[in-house]
Amino acid sequence: MKAVIQCGGMGTRLRPFTSVLPKPLMPIGARPVLEMLLKWLRRNGIQEVYITTGYLGHLIRTVCGDGSQWNLKIRYTQEMEPLGTIGPLSLIRDELTEPFIVLNGDVLTDLSLSRFVAAHRKHNDPVTIATACRLIKMDFGVIDEVDNRVQIFREKPTLSHLVSMGIYCMNPDVLQFIPSGIPFGFDDLMLQMMQNGTTVHVYKHDGLWLDIGRVDDFQNAQAISWEDQSASIEVTATAA
Repeated sequence: MKAVIQCGGMGTRLRPFTSVLPKPLMPIGARPVLEMLLKWLRRNGIQEVYITTGYLGHLIRTVCGDGSQWNLKIRYTQEMEPLGTIGPLSLIRDELTEPFIVLNGDVLTDLSLSRFVAAHRKHNDPVTIATACRLIKMDFGVIDEVDNRVQIFREKPTLSHLVSMGIYCMNPDVLQFIPSGIPFGFDDLMLQMMQNGTTVHVYKHDGLWLDIGRVDDFQNAQAISWEDQSASIEVTATAA
């Protein structure tokens, strides 16, 4: 199975650091996020990777090369203009002839790709989204009302939401929804698919997931012993 890592974004949430480094090269300890992500893919059996690049893409090419140091085959795309979070797939649509993985270049997780892909293969629909539960602290008093009358008032509650992890398993037929040459986000894709009546599935993951583009997650990642984490993942995968 092929994987596509989306690395074209400007990383605005981590400025000023991303003024000199693209977000996927931000360091976690001594290693860039992207290196850790590539090693995770390789542990999960992926050997062919496309990296979509735009902002400071030449630095990503310099660091990762052809992928041979990780026993991977890496190819790149270059966006002349930003194509959004899912638009870059249009640049390689002829290469994606079998089910494939798409993921953001700023995620760290212990998700089992084999289980994720197995769940995707149980249905014939184009997309399965890996999801996680996130608790979000509201900074406001939240009001539930009916006919302009307050029914419930909660002062700065913590709310639970099922959120996208930025990891997707897709079938090639999803590419029919993605236009060429214009910015196109994953939200645009979801809107088009739902308007078309196409079912989108979710896979619920209850393990580790960090979005390095968020400052809190970036800081939390620094406190994790990733060598120990990798070893435990490999043991778990072997046992499975």
